[in-house]
Amino acid sequence: MNVQGTVHKYGDHVDTDVIIPARYLNTQDPKELASHCMEDIDKEFIRRVKDGDIMVAGANFGCGSSREHAPVAIKASGVSCVIAATFARIFYRNAINIGLAILECPAASAGISAGDEVSVDFDTGVITNITRGETYQAEPFPPFIKDMIAKGGLMASLKAKKAEA
Repeated sequence: MNVQGTVHKYGDHVDTDVIIPARYLNTQDPKELASHCMEDIDKEFIRRVKDGDIMVAGANFGCGSSREHAPVAIKASGVSCVIAATFARIFYRNAINIGLAILECPAASAGISAGDEVSVDFDTGVITNITRGETYQAEPFPPFIKDMIAKGGLMASLKAKKAEA
């Protein structure tokens, strides 16, 4: 599985309250959440983001509360993958559970800039900065996580397995 898109870049310690502000947590609708994604840190994000784009951030991305709304908002905005130096553990798990591809790679986080065109090969973990002609190596997903993401998350994966049985 591969994705390619334009980068939206953020710094360290982007918390879930910035990803989706608490004032919008009264809805579970992914499109409504997406319409407010990142607005407190980047008012233009939702107007600039296109399906398939990639979000890159520094350390501890998704820190703060454990709300699942944050990865849902990112995924519903059209972002195909989030690359960060590190992720808050609960955000990491929530992202995988809802089928949002995320990769930890400090070198890519440091070397990629906003607006760069980047591709990601989830089978190998290779992140290619097409704009700069650089590659970075992230840990590839194990097969069960690749399958879970491809099927749209944990619940969709479990439903598919049940249907197969």
